[in-house]
Amino acid sequence: MDTLKVGLKHTETWEVTEPRTTQRGPYRVFATWAMTHFVESTANNLLRPHLKPDQGQVGVGITVRHMGPTPIGKTVRAQAELIAIDRRRVSFKVKVFDDTEQVGESEHERFIVDLDKYFARLEEKLGKK
Repeated sequence: MDTLKVGLKHTETWEVTEPRTTQRGPYRVFATWAMTHFVESTANNLLRPHLKPDQGQVGVGITVRHMGPTPIGKTVRAQAELIAIDRRRVSFKVKVFDDTEQVGESEHERFIVDLDKYFARLEEKLGKK
């Protein structure tokens, strides 16, 4: 986590494939739930290389504004920027574009967890402890 700095950026692209769409009239378009997943995945991938081997991350908050349709077969691009670090809570601003315009924006927060504690909590819920 020592290499984590405000201002870090990461960009990813996805093709808008059938499983990532919803039907709107006669058109298949990029679904808001898929955009939400795209935003979270891009922020996750920005953060991942900066974590220690015994650390993981979880999403704790997200707001997504879906601003325009993107038809199936097109490509979308997410640009994530780390905008704040508060101990283990990290905040991102993510913008989503297709080949024509900006189609989404998001604020997303993730929390860095100690994996041994996180797994212990899961095991307790599963009745393994």
